[in-house]
Amino acid sequence: MNQSQSSFGTYEAFRIIVPGYYFATLLMCLVWAVANALGHSIDAGELQLLLVFVAVGLISGLTLYAKESTKRRKAFQENQPSLYLKTKARAMSDLPVLEETDALQLYFFILNNYIPIVFHEKIFFFGTIYHIMIQIRRTSLWFAVLATLTTGALAASGIGVSALGPLSLLAGIIWLIYLLNVRFNKADRKMQENYRDQIYWLEMNSELVESVLRKRYASSAS
Repeated sequence: MNQSQSSFGTYEAFRIIVPGYYFATLLMCLVWAVANALGHSIDAGELQLLLVFVAVGLISGLTLYAKESTKRRKAFQENQPSLYLKTKARAMSDLPVLEETDALQLYFFILNNYIPIVFHEKIFFFGTIYHIMIQIRRTSLWFAVLATLTTGALAASGIGVSALGPLSLLAGIIWLIYLLNVRFNKADRKMQENYRDQIYWLEMNSELVESVLRKRYASSAS
């Protein structure tokens, strides 16, 4: 269990660090490209830039992590193992209806106490990949739109094409990252595969699941 908890902390840290520093990298590239197009230079020392980069990366990473908008997506909501437990409880005529919150708590109880550790690693890994890829996709879209609009605004103000070269290139690269992420979208598929593997384990251990459901009902009724 200690190994599982350690892995969980590591994967959660990646969910903060990777999207956060991707955001910080795009932001600093955009600021540099705009400054270059305007003929300005960023008058700051290497240490100052490093400190800003570290701070922006951590703050943006924590903000994206706290927002948890990825959990509202269809690929995350559909076919969750907790929904299987709700359906299982409904099929047992002597048990009351299992509420969503109770089903989720019961799923985590089974996960932590019965599902083998090797499953935990896969669950944590693909869950982390899912969240990171979705955050990268969304961040790429935001910056691609912002870079494109900024390029258009600067061009309309009379700045030449050559001066806008780095900014235009940056916009193109970010659009490419976004489109590739959408085109080769493995995050949603892997998330659903991850759920199906867990549901299959629950199905193969039906007697255990029923026993846990009955114990849960007995403890709540007493």
